[in-house]
Amino acid sequence: MNVMERLHAGVKEALADAVLEAGFVSSRDELPPIVLEVPKDKTHGDLATNLAMQLTKIAKKNPRQIAEGIVEKLGSGKASIESAEIAGPGFINFRLDKSCLYPIIGEVYEQGTRYGHIDAGRGQKVQVEFVSANPTGSLHLGHARGAAVGDALCNVLAFAGYDVTREYYINDAGNQVANLAKSIEARYRQALGQTADMPEDGYHGEDIVGFAKELVASEGDRLLSLSDKERFEFFRTYGLEKELDKIKRDLARFGVRFDEWFSETSLYENDKVTAVLEALRAKGQVYEQDGAVWLSSTAFGDDKDRVLVKNDGSYTYLTPDAAYHMDKYARGYDRMINIWGADHHGYIPRMKAAMAALGNDPDKLTVLIAQMVSLFQNGEKVKMSKRTGKAVTMEDLMDEVGVDAIRYFFTMRSMDSHLDFDMDLAVSTSNENPVFYVQYAHARICSIFRQAEEQGIQVLPWQESAFTRLDSEQEFDLLRKMGELPEVIAEAARLYAPHIIIRYVYELASQFHSYYKAERVITEDAEQTQARLQLLGALRIVIANCLALVGVSAPERM
Repeated sequence: MNVMERLHAGVKEALADAVLEAGFVSSRDELPPIVLEVPKDKTHGDLATNLAMQLTKIAKKNPRQIAEGIVEKLGSGKASIESAEIAGPGFINFRLDKSCLYPIIGEVYEQGTRYGHIDAGRGQKVQVEFVSANPTGSLHLGHARGAAVGDALCNVLAFAGYDVTREYYINDAGNQVANLAKSIEARYRQALGQTADMPEDGYHGEDIVGFAKELVASEGDRLLSLSDKERFEFFRTYGLEKELDKIKRDLARFGVRFDEWFSETSLYENDKVTAVLEALRAKGQVYEQDGAVWLSSTAFGDDKDRVLVKNDGSYTYLTPDAAYHMDKYARGYDRMINIWGADHHGYIPRMKAAMAALGNDPDKLTVLIAQMVSLFQNGEKVKMSKRTGKAVTMEDLMDEVGVDAIRYFFTMRSMDSHLDFDMDLAVSTSNENPVFYVQYAHARICSIFRQAEEQGIQVLPWQESAFTRLDSEQEFDLLRKMGELPEVIAEAARLYAPHIIIRYVYELASQFHSYYKAERVITEDAEQTQARLQLLGALRIVIANCLALVGVSAPERM
């Protein structure tokens, strides 16, 4: 148990003893679960419980009487309880001996970059599939948000004790990739001086023109002598490699890595698409109508049945996607999380229905929706890149505002809410810029340590006895807030909500900036200086850990 868990456990134990002593229950087995909360208003104390109200039916007394009996038997000095008072109809508020918070500093130093780590996941295997953009062009803002949130979520889950696999699904078998191949061939022929029409749904970006010129330089007109099939396959493979390389380069720059790059084509090569159809037929979950093959998805909660094979014999998107998810289940994950774009919301019920029809537990699959991002600059909505005159890409945004600002801003709101991204705010060096505000807290602490070094002050090894010199309310607020991190990690992991980490670290930075304005760290009192430096050294670790979880750097100078 960490410091805060031990503290809460001690208070619960003292409460249980008091209830027994007061005679409200005859044994511990009769006790309801004791719930402790941190009051929103600090003047109400450090912890509160509604235990007296929970005991009314058992003790057959009103909650106020029960609360009075508990407080009378509780006394002071037990479990670091300094005082207890009754509020309202029977709440009990506790004030704790603040020295019980001192061990948090030692815990932070001992665990270092692992401080905040918990074992809530107990090694459960979790697969997170995110980004998964079609390899036919540049990553856009929606992909960037999915990348930022997905990577932060993976970090949080791993920090919470889950065994996390990060996966990118490469849509390399559909019409989009065929059109990519045809587009490159058309540009290749044009670069050779031939007349060639672009396909109807072709890709007209400058990158395609560049690929064609590279091919002319390296291959000349050799590719024209290939058979139609060989030439198509060449352009398809070439285009995929070029586009994937670009995607991987952008993601690497963005600080996002994947453990698995799963190819849709492999599903066909390994007969997994036909296998999923056969499995559904064997379970009696498909039927034929109007020359098409349908999934009986309404039997599993979908609003209508879905076509798997069209009357021309081609597959709908659902069929290979079902095969892909069937493969995920077969790999033995305890949980699977998909992060999809806003336009895929309606796709969730049919995918869960397909998994249920195949005999898989649909509750093992969670789909999170990352809503769209709108860019603003100079108070106006930005739709086009100034550099290219085309839609703003993830690469454009990294060039314009930097990785830290994008990752912080894209993660700081719940992913299911629309995000307005103020580019001017993201690059400003003011306290209104939240990423600057948090990073500056870390840099400011580093500056204080440099000042101490310049003055010949050596920070001594941690000793709990030294912290008696930490006695201001703001110092206790910082200690209490640092002690909350393991609980914050647990909540962010449980809710799949990495924005909770950003909210926490912003509040922590805010407390530090207030403390810095109110108190001098380096004083004429050597013992007080040591204690405050130890406090800020631990705080620096906590801020850096939080920023690392969301993929943001913790600079030492700004």
